[in-house]
Amino acid sequence: MASSSEQDFPPAEIRDILEQISTLLKERNESVSVAETAAGGLISSSILSTPGASGIYKGGLTLYTLPSRIAYAGWSQETISNYKGPTTDIVTGLAKHVRKDLESTYTIAESGTAGPTGGTTPNRKPGYVALAVDCDKGTFTKELNTGLGGDRVANMKRFAVEALTLLKEVIKGEAKL
Repeated sequence: MASSSEQDFPPAEIRDILEQISTLLKERNESVSVAETAAGGLISSSILSTPGASGIYKGGLTLYTLPSRIAYAGWSQETISNYKGPTTDIVTGLAKHVRKDLESTYTIAESGTAGPTGGTTPNRKPGYVALAVDCDKGTFTKELNTGLGGDRVANMKRFAVEALTLLKEVIKGEAKL
């Protein structure tokens, strides 16, 4: 019987896609790094909960604040001045910067609005997320709204699942540039 900690983490919603990703990366001797914002480290910690993670995980950053993005993601005052919330352009930049620095095969980047509050533009409403996976083939992006409203934790979990799903599609050659 599994212990309580094994049943609680990673969240059930993430386990299946995580198992698929870790298997693919191990089989191919490839690696992943992560730049996440609204998921708050959930993508990285989920990957790290996998046995053998040291062979596939190059590192991750939780870039939740503007100072962290300046310090670790190459943002400048100009980037901040022009910032209008999470977009596919923002996550593309995060993914490319982190992949270059951590030298991984793939980098997942995520930025969204988990809630419970947000703004009035579509990309600032709770449930919105922009995703990117950068690799030698290019940067694959996706954006969506979870439809989960202001449920912060549910949105964070869904952001992680969607990010890992995009990674799987990129690895398998199913994603479109």
